Amino acid sequence: MTKKNIQVVTGAFGYSGQYIARRLLERGERVMTLTNSVDRENLFNGRIPVHPFNFDNPAKLTEALQGVSVLYNTYWVRFNHKQFKHADAVQNTLTLFAAAKAAGVERVVHVSITNPALDSPLEYFQGKAVLEQALLDSGLSYAILRPTVLFGKEDILINNITWMLRKFPVFGVFGDGQYRLQPIYVDDLAQIAVEQGRSRENIILNAIGPETFTYRELAQTLGEIIGKKRPIVSIPPTLGYWAGKVMGWLVNDVIITREEIEGLMADLLYVDTPPTGQTRLTEWAHGHADSLGRQYTSELARRRDRQMAYASN
Repeated sequence: MTKKNIQVVTGAFGYSGQYIARRLLERGERVMTLTNSVDRENLFNGRIPVHPFNFDNPAKLTEALQGVSVLYNTYWVRFNHKQFKHADAVQNTLTLFAAAKAAGVERVVHVSITNPALDSPLEYFQGKAVLEQALLDSGLSYAILRPTVLFGKEDILINNITWMLRKFPVFGVFGDGQYRLQPIYVDDLAQIAVEQGRSRENIILNAIGPETFTYRELAQTLGEIIGKKRPIVSIPPTLGYWAGKVMGWLVNDVIITREEIEGLMADLLYVDTPPTGQTRLTEWAHGHADSLGRQYTSELARRRDRQMAYASN
């Protein structure tokens, strides 16, 4: 591959990464992926060379990034677990940024989160802020994208909300359920990422969809769309956490964490800026109403099975 003519996507066989990779390939770009799942089913018929992250060997990681013009970084972990930690994800990403700098990468398009803060009591949002600051200080050209909730065929959150609506006679929301979300379609995020990969202007963008829901409205709307309109009941956050914990034991997954509940209720998945995505969740959900939520989607199962492709809902 010609020097400075390679685009690298982390996790190109995962969720958002595969959409970014697909858009790049459609544009005729040469694409490579860095991943922890080198044996996962290749969704692109071998068109994307695969390299391990090698976080424990920065020299090899730097070597893998030689000749790369743009690095699209989607790497992160959703919660702390015995198999992975936020702190490790932060350190690994810092290693990735340092390797990109050493390799002469021209541009980093980094997926963050809305409302990150260095002084946040929530490790997720604090860790994202640390990485944003590191990228700003690195001297690399950057685009930082701040999505809220993603939706799409391989989605977890929206799918599992509808799964619960199908399975249970009522749906519980934490507290009053008036905290807000602005879901963005995963392919809209990919389009924004690829557009930003062509620029060299430093920018931070809130990547949000055109519809804003309260959590209560989101559950009501999804229930109506799939024909499972349920009573929406307010429950204390602690009770909601333990209900999710018990359900998690039954499906062998982590459904919700205390930090995620706190982040939701603190309105951290809402920003007062114009939408950057075009696709409406309501329209997309109507188009997938028959399949949405038919099967539970497990975060841990995806991390344990490093060979099967992500299932579509």
